[in-house]
Amino acid sequence: MEQFINAMADKVLKGENLTPEEALRLSQAEGSTVFDLFRAATRIKEQFVGNDVHLCSIINAKSGRCAEDCAFCAQSSHHKTDAPVYGLVQEEAMVEGARAAETMGSACYGIITSGTTVKGQELENILAALRRIRKETTILPSCSLGIIDEETAFRLKEAGMDTYHHNLETAESFFPSICTTHDYQDDVNTVRAVKKAGVKVCSGGIFGLGESVAQRIEMAFTLKELDVDSIPMNFLNPIDGTKLEGACNLTAMDCLKTIALYRFILPDKRITICGGREKNLRDLQSWIFFAGANGTMIGNYLTTLGRNVGVDLKMFEDLGLSTVMCEH
Repeated sequence: MEQFINAMADKVLKGENLTPEEALRLSQAEGSTVFDLFRAATRIKEQFVGNDVHLCSIINAKSGRCAEDCAFCAQSSHHKTDAPVYGLVQEEAMVEGARAAETMGSACYGIITSGTTVKGQELENILAALRRIRKETTILPSCSLGIIDEETAFRLKEAGMDTYHHNLETAESFFPSICTTHDYQDDVNTVRAVKKAGVKVCSGGIFGLGESVAQRIEMAFTLKELDVDSIPMNFLNPIDGTKLEGACNLTAMDCLKTIALYRFILPDKRITICGGREKNLRDLQSWIFFAGANGTMIGNYLTTLGRNVGVDLKMFEDLGLSTVMCEH
């Protein structure tokens, strides 16, 4: 296995692509060869994206009452959870969130809303907030507003949005087990519409939903085909009241091996570790950077608390990693 891992790393380092079959074989690394996999992923990361860490933060700008039935989501109206429920926050709250994220050292700040899409006055309020964020801070704003078309993406871009975030969540072959209220192609079409508008795309998913390793690899190749700019990787933190409450489908090593596989498949993309790292990785959170990640979310998530920012910043310092600074 060690010889195979190194051969696949050399292949990627020469600019060649792995096949799904080769990626699946890499996933079978066990014991000491797992560390060979991580070392190879680090080589690939260093060549294609360097060692700097990209930090991002978010605001839950509109919470709950979502008509979609995503099995993992605390904000779905199909579930009974303790997640907060409120309409779109005021423009000032969105701008103040950007200032706070900038102070923490984040280079990207995401305005996230629940629901299938955003339009009308809510969209206008978000556009106004984007204009102020670009004028009053140095942070790069992103948005995650659900399923949108090219015209909406272009309007967001004109207002100052740098990146649009829209997760595929999982592989197409597994998606019907997770969501039945919209089609997988709707999400793919959103990614394509945003790219057509000339906007960068951040798209990934959640692992530990019950999908197979082959389906994790399937999603990676879909993201590669769509040529997204960055990949947020989330690991399920099961919420009471959702369809996946009590699910326990991941080990810390599963998470790290999946990160490494994504680095092999998507060598030149930003791979950012987001929700669920505290619960699933625990004492191994620092290992995400040895497995191939070059970004992480800091601060709180949509409906759950994140780790203390000071602890994360100390972790980067201990690892000798520099963070990417905010810049227009």
